[in-house]
Amino acid sequence: MSRSTEIKAVDPKKGEKKTQDAIVYEHIFDAILERRLPPGTKLNEESLGGIFGVSRTIIRRALSRLGYEQVVVLRPNRGAVVASPSIEEARQIVFARRVVEKAVTELVCERVEAAGIERLKRMVREEQACFERGDRGAGIRLSGEFHLHLAEMAGNPPLLSFQRSLVSLCSLIIAQYEKGEAGSHCSYDEHFELIDAIAQRDKGRAVALMMHHLDHIENKLQLGDETRSNDLKAIFAGVLGRGS
Repeated sequence: MSRSTEIKAVDPKKGEKKTQDAIVYEHIFDAILERRLPPGTKLNEESLGGIFGVSRTIIRRALSRLGYEQVVVLRPNRGAVVASPSIEEARQIVFARRVVEKAVTELVCERVEAAGIERLKRMVREEQACFERGDRGAGIRLSGEFHLHLAEMAGNPPLLSFQRSLVSLCSLIIAQYEKGEAGSHCSYDEHFELIDAIAQRDKGRAVALMMHHLDHIENKLQLGDETRSNDLKAIFAGVLGRGS
């Protein structure tokens, strides 16, 4: 292991010490959740290394992890690109997410405690505030993080690992296939309803609400051809200002 990969950095979101490749991974993961990195974007190692001020070895480590989660495609001798799921792949991903979300919701209803409910409410209030002030990207990311936190609360690490991949892939699918222009976002209303059912340990209602929530997402999808910026410097323009 090279010395540079052992240098620790502080996670700007949680204040935790993490390796540089973990910090880079999280910045790229967040950019995918916020739909700032559209499907098919080429992830040039040299450009990313310059943006984050790290070696290409560290960039490769971060991209390798994203490749394992299938949100990045690692192409031998051609570099990495953000995944661009086909229609059939999108259907399979949405189906898989339904299966995982159902299991997660049932487990959370069995294990939930008051502190967990309060944290979920804080997350959704923050999500709502982002949408209300027009910060759609951050709101979308927080919406995804809500589902990841539910998976953490389920207490099943394999489910959490699978969910991380599915949530980010779903973000790519929506960016690729969402109908028309970006419109209103009601995820926080549905999230509040779901929290209420979970707090009451009403497993049947909670699962039904989760499936309705996924129906709402899936019903927005169609084959589309949206254009997004592929400028890596523009996408990560605010990274240094956030203390990475």
